[in-house]
Amino acid sequence: QCVLWKENACCTANPSLEAHQDQSYLYNFNWDHCGAMPERCKRHFIQDTCLYECSPNLGPWIDQSDSSWRKERILHVPLCREDCEQWWEDCQDAVTCKVNWHKGWNWTTG
Repeated sequence: QCVLWKENACCTANPSLEAHQDQSYLYNFNWDHCGAMPERCKRHFIQDTCLYECSPNLGPWIDQSDSSWRKERILHVPLCREDCEQWWEDCQDAVTCKVNWHKGWNWTTG
């Protein structure tokens, strides 16, 4: 999913490879945290990770963050309507056990 940035990337091959792992060291996060995420859905989250880790064009959307686990985030990046609709279509039957993926995790057990 990171091939879009292969020729002009702000990441090395390692983050690209890690983004594709179900349990990745990048964020100590497992895509299948509440059961198996469908592959067609997972590819959108992987590509989103690749965008965040590798795109050289995110400067206008970098926002300072005061969370304990990161100092900046990417906010309000425009998406093509077709991409957004396909993401919804591919993930509409997927489930998560978390209301907000950005906060409130209990990391004490790893």
